[in-house]
Amino acid sequence: MVPGFIHHTGKFEANQQRLGTMRNFHTILKSFQRVSKKGLVIGGGVCVIAYVYPKLKQQNQIALVSAATMDTDKKYAWSPLPTREDMLKSLETKNYDVLVIGGGATGTGVALDATSRGLKTAMVEKYDFSSGTSSRSTKLIHGGVRYLQKAVFNLDLEQYRMVKEALTERANLIEIAPHLAYPFPIMLPIYKYWQIPYFWAGIKMYDFVAGKQKLKSSYYLSKKKALEKFPMLKKEALKGALVYYDGQHDDARMNIAIAISTARMGGSVANYIEVLELHKSKDENGKEVVSGARVKDRITGRYYLGSSVSGWGE
Repeated sequence: MVPGFIHHTGKFEANQQRLGTMRNFHTILKSFQRVSKKGLVIGGGVCVIAYVYPKLKQQNQIALVSAATMDTDKKYAWSPLPTREDMLKSLETKNYDVLVIGGGATGTGVALDATSRGLKTAMVEKYDFSSGTSSRSTKLIHGGVRYLQKAVFNLDLEQYRMVKEALTERANLIEIAPHLAYPFPIMLPIYKYWQIPYFWAGIKMYDFVAGKQKLKSSYYLSKKKALEKFPMLKKEALKGALVYYDGQHDDARMNIAIAISTARMGGSVANYIEVLELHKSKDENGKEVVSGARVKDRITGRYYLGSSVSGWGE
């Protein structure tokens, strides 16, 4: 054995430990600097957007179409729902202002909006209501955390407007249909220490932008608590988790509820009705408009011919 070898090895290991500690400290310092810079950008972006947006909003108010005068009582909510046969008969005998082809989320929304404004409206769906994309969404009603990130880092006012509008609509949907829409917690696992303050700041900003429309406050979970709630999480390097709230709803039931509301308010809605052809004619100005449609009942095989007075809009 070489004299002093053990002593020399001990010094070498101690130096290596000190070097490793310095490297770790340097890595943490760089992460802190990176997070601090992003924090300054985030804070500055929020201040600019929060100051500019209200002023621009006052200058660019969207003109809203006022709804037609309608009865203010609740007779629509309690009136008997017309049968499918009744509505098919209406397609033959009534004249309509608007024909909506398709009974998905967009179609039912357009039909309800038109009916509530006093327009004579018919809506037909080739298959069943919510049989397509309208029943296959993520079920989330989200304000758009990523849009907010783009708005802040790029100082993009349009992205910020999109987030504000989405948060407003989320609040409206939960308020008017609490039996179909509700707050939904979303957990974000974190595997790097620097991500904790970074993501925490972003999620808290999301709460701040929501303002009074915030569903519930976001919060941090320790590694132990996160694994208690989700045991299947990857445990290695897990540092903790953040929980924030967005909305969730039953998309298919929501779509059907809107179709039913349209029918209760006087619109004609029918499923399994296929539009075979549109009839067109010229109005008093010589413009070609849709004046009728030939449809087929896919259940009975019967054909119907509908017409309009003012020209249908598709």
